[in-house]
Amino acid sequence: MIKDLLRKIKESDSDNLNLYFVTRKLKKGIKARAKVLEKYEFTVYSVDIDDEIREHLYDLTIKQFDNVVEKELETTPFEVISDDIKKIFTYDMTNRAMSFADVVNNQLANKSLLNKINDLSDLLKEEELWAYSVGFYDESDDDWFYTFRKILRGKVVVDEENRKSKKQKVNFFRAKFDVDNSKLEMLHGETVNLDEKVDCIFYNEVFYILQRTQFEQITGMAEEFKVEAQNVVEELKKTNLFEGLELLEQHVEDKPPLHKKLVRLKKVNTYQNLKIKDINRMLKIAKKYGGILRKDKSGKLLIESKEDIDLTIKVLVDYFKKGEFSGNSYGTYSGKQIS
Repeated sequence: MIKDLLRKIKESDSDNLNLYFVTRKLKKGIKARAKVLEKYEFTVYSVDIDDEIREHLYDLTIKQFDNVVEKELETTPFEVISDDIKKIFTYDMTNRAMSFADVVNNQLANKSLLNKINDLSDLLKEEELWAYSVGFYDESDDDWFYTFRKILRGKVVVDEENRKSKKQKVNFFRAKFDVDNSKLEMLHGETVNLDEKVDCIFYNEVFYILQRTQFEQITGMAEEFKVEAQNVVEELKKTNLFEGLELLEQHVEDKPPLHKKLVRLKKVNTYQNLKIKDINRMLKIAKKYGGILRKDKSGKLLIESKEDIDLTIKVLVDYFKKGEFSGNSYGTYSGKQIS
């Protein structure tokens, strides 16, 4: 599909390229317990650009796509955890219950209704600049597709006077070197640094994901993973079979890779009906694969270190697997259960 989209770009006219900014803000009246994927309101704005920027965006997108096509990466459906990151993941947005779906399913589908950005600093008083999107029009098929890239906070600078009016400390000034007069000159106004990368492409209801982490940030999945991980910790507490979950709670706060492992645990759901006798089974499985888990005097599983956390999750998510034909043992968080 990437090869087809590359062909579409090369056959399209760069004059038809559009630039959009996507902003995010908290919805009004949202409940504290609402899912992160539904908490925010995303708004798409069209941005007027000159021919130089338009040509630059056009050329860098072709360069990115050429690079991806050259690698001949396999395409596979998106999963929370995957063994091989060197793939193009697909994510179908049909009937997805997330706020970001409105961006691609409704707002970009009705481009004539989009507002234009006239004053960036005024806009950022209420909304956060979240991502930018480049739209390409294929005249032969009369359809559009869009690339997306996450915008980091440090990439946006509003007018210095506006910053001072907010009593923010200004630790730098912006300047540019004018090659015509060989002088360093002050750069006034609002600036946005657009990274020359593509995180994902949206075409025909499907996202094609090139940068997995950034895609999860753009759509809000990364924040939702953390909330789900925190919920799993609370559910583990209710089993009353683990000692030391406070350490797991601390790690959930600042270790995103752990979030996905706990979301995977939620999916396999092996902990809901745990009994005290199952703790002994966990200890035996860990020992079989060269690990050590311990229990306290009451029979609860002890969690005293990062290694304990890692091994406990591995045992509960069936990380350890055996090949039916080879008889070899493998370790993987991914995999689909066969009925």
